[in-house]
Amino acid sequence: MKKLIEFELKKIFARRLTQLALAAILILSALLGFSSYQNKYAFDGVSQEGTGQTAVAINKEIAAKYEGPLTDKKVKQMMSDFAPQTDLHGLNAAYLYHNAMQSAVFARFSDLDGNWNGLKVSDVFGNEEIKIGYIDGWLSTSQNMVKIFLALSFVVAIMVAPVFCGEYGGVDNIILTSKYGRTKCGAAKAAASLIATLIITLITVLSNLLLAFILYGKSGLDCSILFAPMPFTEGYIPFNITCKTLIIYQTLLAFTGTISVCGITLLASAVSKNQMTAASATAAIYLLPAMLPISETSPLFRYAGLLPVYHAQFVSLMSVEQMSSDLLYALWAIPAALIFAGIGIFSSRKVFSKHQVS
Repeated sequence: MKKLIEFELKKIFARRLTQLALAAILILSALLGFSSYQNKYAFDGVSQEGTGQTAVAINKEIAAKYEGPLTDKKVKQMMSDFAPQTDLHGLNAAYLYHNAMQSAVFARFSDLDGNWNGLKVSDVFGNEEIKIGYIDGWLSTSQNMVKIFLALSFVVAIMVAPVFCGEYGGVDNIILTSKYGRTKCGAAKAAASLIATLIITLITVLSNLLLAFILYGKSGLDCSILFAPMPFTEGYIPFNITCKTLIIYQTLLAFTGTISVCGITLLASAVSKNQMTAASATAAIYLLPAMLPISETSPLFRYAGLLPVYHAQFVSLMSVEQMSSDLLYALWAIPAALIFAGIGIFSSRKVFSKHQVS
C-alpha cells in the first residue's frame, strides 16, 4: 500500500499542470506580499515620511512609544501628538491617515475635526485589555492570505481532478489493479491526493509566513487586532485576539478549506470522464455558496459558513458569534472538513471500483 501511495504521489507532482499551478501560487504570494510592503506609507507628523521599508520603520518607531496596554492616558497623549496641523477641509478626521498608530486612535477616539471625542477605552472596548503595537504588517499579510488561499483551493482542484478520471481508458491502472486489486488502488489514489493537498497547503502557508517575518519581523504578533488602522476597522473580526492567534486560526482554516476541496474534487474526478469536467464541477460547487443571497447575519449562515469557500474567506466565519467564551464558531470547520473529505474519499473509491468492474 505504501508503494502505491508513493507511486500516486509521484504521478500527481510529476504532472506539468500541477507544477505550474504550484509555481503560480508561490509567485502570487510573493507579488502580493511585496506589493503590500512597497505600498505602505507613513508620516510621523514632523519630518519623517516615506513608503515601503521606510514606512514600516517609521510605523514601528511610533508604535514603540505607545506599546503595551491601551489606557485613557495613552489615548489622550496620542490625540495630542497626532493633532491635525492643517485644515481638513471638511474631511472626517477618522479617515485621516498619516501612520498606522494615528489612524487606529483617530478611527475610535476622534471627532470630526481631529479632537478627542471624550470616549474612554472602556467605552470603546468594554472590559477587554487591549495590547497595542505595530500590527499593520501582519494584518496586511492576513488580508493577502485570503486571496492566496482562495487561489490555492483552485490549485487543489486542478491537482486532484485527474486522479481518477485520468486513469479511465489508460493502461497504468489496469496493470496495478491486476496486481493490487481495485480497493487498494482507489484507496492509494485518495490517500495520495489528501497527502498532496496537505503538502501544498503547508508549502503555501510557510512561504507566506516566512515572507512576512522577513518584511515585518515578529513585532505585533502579541498585540490585539482590535486597535487596527482604519482599513481594518470596518467588517473585520470583532473579537479581541492577538495577531498570532489570528494567523493560527487562518492557517487552520486554510487546511480545512483545502481538505474539503480535495474531498469534493475526488468525487468529481471519479464520476467525470475527463479532468476538465472534474475541475470545472469542483469550481462550480466551491463558488456557488458565495453567490447565494445569504447574509452573515442570517441564521442560515451558520451552516453556509462551514462550506469550504468561507474557510478561505475566514473573516466571515471568524465573525460568527462564539460558541463559548473560549471557542470560536470557526472551529466547526474541522468536523465539516472531515465530513467533506470522508464523503469524497469513500464515494470516489466506490465509484472507481464499480467503473473498473465494468
